[in-house]
Amino acid sequence: MKNSDNRNQIRISHVNQFYGKKQALRDVSMVIPQGMFGLLGRNGAGKTTLMKTLAALHAKQSGEINICGVPVENVREIRGMIGYLPQEFSMYPAMTVRESLDYLGCLSGLSKKVRDERIEMLTYKVNLEEQMYTKVKKLSGGMKRRLGIAQALLHDPAVLIVDEPTAGLDPEERIRFRNLLCEVAQERIVILSTHIVGDVEAACGQIAIMNEGEVLWRGTVEELLDHARGKVFTADLESDRLAQVKAEFIVTGMVKQGNVTTVRILAETKPEIIAAEAVEPNCEDAYMYCLYQNGCENLKTDGNRGGML
Repeated sequence: MKNSDNRNQIRISHVNQFYGKKQALRDVSMVIPQGMFGLLGRNGAGKTTLMKTLAALHAKQSGEINICGVPVENVREIRGMIGYLPQEFSMYPAMTVRESLDYLGCLSGLSKKVRDERIEMLTYKVNLEEQMYTKVKKLSGGMKRRLGIAQALLHDPAVLIVDEPTAGLDPEERIRFRNLLCEVAQERIVILSTHIVGDVEAACGQIAIMNEGEVLWRGTVEELLDHARGKVFTADLESDRLAQVKAEFIVTGMVKQGNVTTVRILAETKPEIIAAEAVEPNCEDAYMYCLYQNGCENLKTDGNRGGML
């Protein structure tokens, strides 16, 4: 029987996952509430492994996962509760949008009446009404992602998991896609996995940062920004100083105007070697500062390893 306290959240406790001898998840624990939840991290951070484990596509090696009151070991029930859009989504290219959704609805065991109702509703929701009879191979990248969301929602899941959904989309389509996910999240749990900081900042109330299979940080975007306040500085540099600064500091932004480059850098205290001024952090600054604080490597723009001054 489902616990009423857990029916609108995912509870993850001390989960570990291995691929052979490689540990992909390391003692992962967190609670994911209803609404939009952002999973942020570099490629290879463990985000996809975690999502596939939540979707019961990978069996966990240890720990506990409870999804809306149901243990993840109840594979059939869990898969009925979750809609999953992988990073590489594909459908039969010769099928039309309607044919592909109808086919997937059949595989999910939906009756024809329910399939017809939900296909009409979902193509309207994801703005694919005019492409109902367009073949999948003729769709743009953004349209294919919207079709992916429609198929993931076809069986009306309690949880929607999307993996890098805006990668490769143009800015207008990215905004449209984020807005769609926010609308969907009003009535279910939506987990958005991405390495694009702007998507998380714009759409997610709660976020977690992962690296090498570990959760480094968990909280709100505002709390992440608070954590980096007083650690971000800007300075105007002549070209002959730029290489030195890039070697000594983590640079999160550069704007060149004539012979002068304005840089944003991270530092524990105000740098004395340049005329730097403290500024409010943005989400990218805060994300990079979190990685630095947790000892992550390869953060500097010149590829050198090391810490900040």
